[in-house]
Amino acid sequence: MTNDRTTQLIKWIETACLWEAEAPKAGNVHPQASFVDLTYNDFVRSARVTAFMLSRIDQRGISKSILDAVKTVKLQIGKNTNLGIVLLIAPLAAASQVGEIEHHITQFIDGLDVADSRLIFEAIRTAQPGGMGTTSEQDLSTEPTESVRQIMSLAADRDLIARQYSNNFADVLGFGRDRLKAWWERFPQDRNQAIVGLHLDWMATYPDSLIARKCGYEVAKESSIRAKQVLELNWPETAESCEEFAKLDDWLRDDGHQKNPGTSADLVAATLFAGLREGMISN
Repeated sequence: MTNDRTTQLIKWIETACLWEAEAPKAGNVHPQASFVDLTYNDFVRSARVTAFMLSRIDQRGISKSILDAVKTVKLQIGKNTNLGIVLLIAPLAAASQVGEIEHHITQFIDGLDVADSRLIFEAIRTAQPGGMGTTSEQDLSTEPTESVRQIMSLAADRDLIARQYSNNFADVLGFGRDRLKAWWERFPQDRNQAIVGLHLDWMATYPDSLIARKCGYEVAKESSIRAKQVLELNWPETAESCEEFAKLDDWLRDDGHQKNPGTSADLVAATLFAGLREGMISN
């Protein structure tokens, strides 16, 4: 049996994941665009699993819920479709269960100790994300010896998800929410358009971490510049902006989808969850 609060949390998480997956965002999988090894249906199935596994976060804790969600998706779907989303939404979901997210997120991240770091390391190893490489401190191939915040702070300059743990999700709860509000007000009757715009904003403002890991920072920076150019042409109001969006989409999809802006998509999902939780947007 699930109580009303758990049912609502499941709804918020699943909706955020589904809306992110449905929107025809540049370079990402969506209903009209698949990768060789990933389809929209994979993300639909992943959304359901993710929502259920994270809905028990107040009983199981953040790190255990992250590991459970990643392992269950790996078992049922056989692919890494949810690592970034789970890492981002889990702390937000935990904080959302006790009150306003921004008032409680810091205490939840501060409470994640070395034991939590071990579980999160295991989750990342289970998902096997691309382009992780090695680091001189707290490498994934070793056992962690510091708290989650300490470890994430070491990677904050090169990984946007780690950055959220180090700055108490300031980008999601600040920039992300502000831009979500702006796009929702601009396109109140076209959710997908608003979400694509939000994705472009994330790309334009923060060079995508997944692209940087796989292709190098210069390519990530170029993707950011291209997204900014689309927005500066008043996307989607002008024909020129739509043409530039199509060019960006094509460019991101060539070379075997190596330039997939997946971290930007994960940040969109996290922003949508925060917006749904706080009643800024609704389904």
